[in-house]
Amino acid sequence: MSMATDKLSAFSVNINFVVGSTANVAIEFPLTQGMGFVTAIYNGVIPYIDSGVYFQTVTPLNSPKAGISKYKILLNDDTTWLLYATASDGSDLMLSLTSTTRLSAAGPFNGTIQVAKNPGDIAAQEAIYDSCAGAYAETTTLSGSANGVSGSYTFTWDKGGITDASLIMFALPHHIQSMDGATSAAKTTIQLRSTTKGIATAIIADSWTMNEPDMPVTVGFAPWSPSSGSNVAIPADAQEAVENAGTSELSQDMDSQSNLNSMYYSGKALSKFATAIYAVHDLAGNSGLSDAGLAKLKDAYARFVNNTQQYPLVYESQWGGVVSSASYVTGNSGDDFGNTYYNDHHFHWSYFVYAASIIGYLDPTWLPANQDWVNTLVRDAANPSTDDKYFPLSRSFDWYHGHSWAKGLFDSGDGKDQESTSEDALFSYAMKMWGKTIGDAAMEARGNLMLAVQKRSFQNYFLLESTNTNQPANFIANKVTGILFENKVDHTTYFGSNPEYIEGIHMIPINPSSAYTRNPTFVTEEWDTYFSNGSVDQVAGGWRGILYSDLAIIDPKTAYDWFNGPDFDPQYLDDGATQTWYLAYSAGLGGAS
Repeated sequence: MSMATDKLSAFSVNINFVVGSTANVAIEFPLTQGMGFVTAIYNGVIPYIDSGVYFQTVTPLNSPKAGISKYKILLNDDTTWLLYATASDGSDLMLSLTSTTRLSAAGPFNGTIQVAKNPGDIAAQEAIYDSCAGAYAETTTLSGSANGVSGSYTFTWDKGGITDASLIMFALPHHIQSMDGATSAAKTTIQLRSTTKGIATAIIADSWTMNEPDMPVTVGFAPWSPSSGSNVAIPADAQEAVENAGTSELSQDMDSQSNLNSMYYSGKALSKFATAIYAVHDLAGNSGLSDAGLAKLKDAYARFVNNTQQYPLVYESQWGGVVSSASYVTGNSGDDFGNTYYNDHHFHWSYFVYAASIIGYLDPTWLPANQDWVNTLVRDAANPSTDDKYFPLSRSFDWYHGHSWAKGLFDSGDGKDQESTSEDALFSYAMKMWGKTIGDAAMEARGNLMLAVQKRSFQNYFLLESTNTNQPANFIANKVTGILFENKVDHTTYFGSNPEYIEGIHMIPINPSSAYTRNPTFVTEEWDTYFSNGSVDQVAGGWRGILYSDLAIIDPKTAYDWFNGPDFDPQYLDDGATQTWYLAYSAGLGGAS
């Protein structure tokens, strides 16, 4: 017997155990995010149910509904499980213990077997499972809407099995917080601990709707804060400081800095110059300087639109996406952080989309020749339609989990993972601003809704305020998760374990949406834990600039004074940052007043 998969979608996949050929499926497991039962569909083979925890007792119980057999299972860890069997011919499934680790059927079986955990062996919870037995989710349909600052998204499941029974599905804490009234009314008392996202709650419903009432519709290109909104008006001395820094930085060789063997680092270079050009134009008011910089930036950007960079992009047809050709050329799967294998696409493309949104904002005549290329990057990471035959639905952003995953086509014992919430949010923000620039209101609304969901998800699982109840109490003091996997949380990064790395990877790049996704309370707690009382000034290199730019969210004056200091050293700028933007950002938040 071998294993194969089919019916792969954004929310579900079927695992098939086959005999001889894929045409002969012996057991089929329809796996769907949030499923309340583990369901197996048997086709004429003998069921065996194994447990490495060992069986204490297996007790047959009265049928909860016609055609369903029921068993209660007590394991050696004193947990209680329920098993339901629905035979295609309506017969009973006869099970018996053949060892302390195996429960066996008397003969071949056709139908479904479902198992579920009943925490605490509570009778009322058992009755809930009884009512839902026989039904299971097969696929998920995602829909959404937006109206001003309010948005919503809905999961609707197609059912298999006994379709007149309601589905039992588990919701994560960020779902529970945002459910509409009808969905919230379907909550049950059944709760199970998830692997890395706190307590999951069972919902009895065939669809859920979540509302986000505070989408960041007012966040634009200018510095933004929750209290004062967007601001392009900065004092004259700050304008002069931004202009002076821009004069120096926009004279740099944009072409060589972006002509790299990495789409990630090339995109960061283009984006940093774009934000500096924007700052000079809109905050310093020097259109001559910004126009000169914009001309250089457009020339550098053209290399990628023309696909003449060191490793051109190619369309990969098996998984449906645009990828770097680097690994095809070198044979090294890790080149450019695994871009060829779909790692980090939302990170990489975010910088290109952000830069394009600024270029198009400043020069709309640039759009007709470049819009399709940028849209292709958006489609690759965040395609909104199942009708698109070239790209899958929402490759990077996981609408169930409320954030993106960075892992591509690589084996991982702990599942997919993500370490940079800030670059995750950057893609959503860049997509929102690109939609605004090109007049695509639906794209802009999707970006706003994604940012709202990310804000909620980040605050529940990644950016850990002292009041957080989803991660273990003895972990909260770390302030960020580090790398969050599907199966574990590891307070580190892929490139080192310095505090500025672990905390800072959730900051870069500081942009107008940062103050939306990073609560001031969290920023204050994180700063006080790691970087206060002079600790920040012991941090080397570009990470120090990143930390001070993040400080601008809660203390823009200290940040502005540091970036504007007479002894400021460019060594404290990372390769995706400019003094020009940091001055403009902290001044725009009130640091220069």
